[in-house]
Amino acid sequence: MRLPRPVKAELAKTMSNIMTKQILLTVQIIFSLLLIGLILIQSKGSGLGPLGGKIGVYSTKRGVEKLFYNLTVIIAILFFVSSFVQLLIG
Repeated sequence: MRLPRPVKAELAKTMSNIMTKQILLTVQIIFSLLLIGLILIQSKGSGLGPLGGKIGVYSTKRGVEKLFYNLTVIIAILFFVSSFVQLLIG
């Protein structure tokens, strides 16, 4: 049984939309895992007071610490954008 052209076109459009949603969901999962990992790597001196954190000490980020901070910001922005795009696609 052959489908008429409009039905084929609608079916192709639906399949494309489903694949796009799956790709966006996969990208969001990857971004979220990267974000969690980067945040956990940076949490070594995060204000625990007498339990090991630094109180009242200001230090600038240098080297690898600065790189991880910048990567965290970039991944967070990309995660937000991918979430917004998925919301728009519906």
